[in-house]
Amino acid sequence: MSCTRLFLLGLAISVLNPLSGQDEFVIKDNVNLVLLDVSVKDSHTGYVTNLQKSDFRVLEDGKPRPITQFQNVDAPVSVGLVLDNSASMRSKKNEVLQAGLAFAHESNRQDEFFVVNFNNWVSSGLPPQFPFTDNLHILEKALHYELPAGQTALYDAISYSLHHLQLAHYDQRTLIVVSDGGDNVSKISLADLLNQIQLSSATIYTVGLVDPDNRDLNPNILRKIAATSGGGYYQPPTLEDVAVVLAQIARDIRHRYTVGFTPDEEHDNRPVRSVKVIAQRAGEHLSCRSRSTFRIPVAAGKA
Repeated sequence: MSCTRLFLLGLAISVLNPLSGQDEFVIKDNVNLVLLDVSVKDSHTGYVTNLQKSDFRVLEDGKPRPITQFQNVDAPVSVGLVLDNSASMRSKKNEVLQAGLAFAHESNRQDEFFVVNFNNWVSSGLPPQFPFTDNLHILEKALHYELPAGQTALYDAISYSLHHLQLAHYDQRTLIVVSDGGDNVSKISLADLLNQIQLSSATIYTVGLVDPDNRDLNPNILRKIAATSGGGYYQPPTLEDVAVVLAQIARDIRHRYTVGFTPDEEHDNRPVRSVKVIAQRAGEHLSCRSRSTFRIPVAAGKA
């Protein structure tokens, strides 16, 4: 599954931290920069990994924009594993934990990880002194959280994870959300969460563990969360296939380009814009998938 990532360097961004209930503000540079993570496949559905900056074009609301930054595939990534720890996950937890460890082994050796567990509350799996880790032994301990119980604060968990990614060392940032239920106790709304995703630097992959008897699960919401970020939604047919799905996600992450541009803020003051990335090379039919919209943060006093 292809993906894109948006990274805006610029005005103050307010992100709700569900653990503290407070708005956190991060002040960055004065010029906005949009970074898109892009996957490119050929007509045989294989990843194309040897493209150059000159092979890409970026269209903002249909108008070409100069590409100011470019990076080839398999750069280090900051990854958050966001895992449902509600009561309905009790019989599925072991397969998810083993798949998470296998995913880490499939990843770039320089990648850094953090773990977020959620049920009625959102909890960090790592000790406070380790906001991220590349140590698989520490990661394994973080994955073995307390027994599943309670309900599902899905939106709060993703919101908290987006906030935590502001501490990341790498520009490429990804969340992998695994859940078998829809949200039923979050403080943040879906609309507010989608706005945060449009402003954030994260590509989000969602994995839905469908249980026919669970009426709370809404795969369409998981699809929408992933699509808004430029990521993908996966629905493993069996628990044993969770590891297969996470291996597919690991491969996708390692085959992404980063394409950066500065949005037109001189002639356009709209907060939400469309964006399209095109990859072209003579004699080849290339399919390029990326985020289709992005949001410009609003400066204080202009809201």
